[in-house]
Order: sequence, then structure tokens, then C-alpha cells
Amino acid sequence: MGIVVGRQELRSIRRRLHRQGKRVVFTNGTFDILHRGHVEYLQAARRMGDVLMVGLNTDASIRRIKGEKRPINNNRDRAAVLSALGCVDYVCLFGDDTPQRLIAAIIPDVLVKGADWRADAIVGKDIVEAHGGRVRRIRLTPGRSTTNVIRKVLDAYSITPDAPGAG
Repeated sequence: MGIVVGRQELRSIRRRLHRQGKRVVFTNGTFDILHRGHVEYLQAARRMGDVLMVGLNTDASIRRIKGEKRPINNNRDRAAVLSALGCVDYVCLFGDDTPQRLIAAIIPDVLVKGADWRADAIVGKDIVEAHGGRVRRIRLTPGRSTTNVIRKVLDAYSITPDAPGAG
């Protein structure tokens, strides 16, 4: 089970792990309404190294990226659920729209994103590769996404996304 830490603490932990020769894997996302696709993705990322660090977008950054109706679950709840997963070692919230500064602070050995990201569009790729690290893309579990979960709930209750009271 992982722990939630701040950027500076994560950076210190990363330095310690580097001295111990541990391979650090980093990924990031919103992880709102955790589902099977998230879990399989995080498990696959963890298998690429010794320690998995997860950058978690803050509520404010998610609203800027995905709109005012998101996230469904707040920072504290999303961080608690993520850190409870056995495959996640550390969770660190970040308020920027991208994890660029967080990646630069920790310089992971392996940077992981979903295969829905083009390799040349992965934020932090240049930093990681410049330090001898690798960037890996993981195939996503088909049909599993937070958007699909939200649609399924709305459909089950005959609510349209733009209807009053829908969010």
C-alpha cells in the first residue's frame, strides 16, 4: 500500500531510491472513478520497475482540462483510493495542467502512459530520455474509461449529461 506525499518529499524519496539502485516508474492521470482499466494499467506500470510513483492531477487542474463537471471524486478521495492499491507505492498531487515539473523533479527511470498517447506527445519524454530513462506505452483495457462509467450511470437513471441535476 502506498502513501501520499508532496513534491519535495517525493523528490527526496526518489534520490534515496536511486542510491539503492531501485528502478522508479512514474505515471500520471486523474484516476477519477477508479475502474478495472485503471487497475490493470497501474499493475502493468508497476511491473516495469521496483517502485511506482503516480502523479495525480488536482481538482482544479482537472476542471481546466476536462470541464467544470469533473472530477467526480475530490483530491483527497482519489489519492486515498490510489494509495490503497498494492501496486502503487507513492501518490503525489500536482496542480499544473501537465506533469512536466513533477517529472523534472524526480526524473524517473521509466515514464509510462497509455497507448492512446502518441509517443512524441508524451509530456516529460525528453527529460526522461535525456537522463537515460525509457518511455513506455501500455495498451489500455478496451471499453474501460471513466467517461464510459459516467455514461452508464446516467443511462441507468435515464439522465442526459446536460439535464438539470446531472452534474
